[in-house]
Amino acid sequence: MELVSHCWRYEHFLSYQLSSLVLNPPRDTPVRMTVFYSEDDEGTRRVLEFFGTQEVPNVTWNWWPLTPPRLFRRSIGRNLAAQATPADWVWFADCDVTFQDGALDELSEELRRCPALLAYPREHQVTELLDSDDPIVVAAKGEPAILDLDRSRFRPEFRDRAVGGFQIVPGDVARAVGYCAGIRVYQRPAPKFGNTWEDRTYRWLLGTQGLGLESSAFFRIRHKAKGRYR
Repeated sequence: MELVSHCWRYEHFLSYQLSSLVLNPPRDTPVRMTVFYSEDDEGTRRVLEFFGTQEVPNVTWNWWPLTPPRLFRRSIGRNLAAQATPADWVWFADCDVTFQDGALDELSEELRRCPALLAYPREHQVTELLDSDDPIVVAAKGEPAILDLDRSRFRPEFRDRAVGGFQIVPGDVARAVGYCAGIRVYQRPAPKFGNTWEDRTYRWLLGTQGLGLESSAFFRIRHKAKGRYR
């Protein structure tokens, strides 16, 4: 399985995502963690340098630098990853999503029985919208480190389609169609990292809203301060 994230000045949340793989390594599922980033983003670069030294069973790190305008158009990186992936399944994630104990093994087992072109977890756990002085945010503001989450801060949230950072596609589909590869606007560099709507187009291209899965040990940090607004 390949997990694909983008990070622009969200290094504190990326730390939690990468930490979740260090603390909860998949037992039976080889995982490649791909992160698109910019060398201009010093905080993210420092986090990736730190985690790149961590040896984790069944996890391979894959850091993929892009120029800021190409990074800012998230579908560019997703398309590059989709067409190059060697994986059986690709999860287009966001860097505020974490993978808790047994989550990816459970997901992998469910995907083996999944005939869908597009899938997503129906349920995941979320925080309230966190302020910049919230302990979860503050704990990740120092030097890069392996961080665990206070799971008592999370509550269930439910989805009815594959959106945002919850889009999972078979590897052969990803390699064949990429990610909005033929939609010119979604492959054009952008001047800033803004809201993205390409998941709607991707669902239209695949002809499905996605198949909901039961695997649910995924935790998403919700936050008020957006890296793209700086």
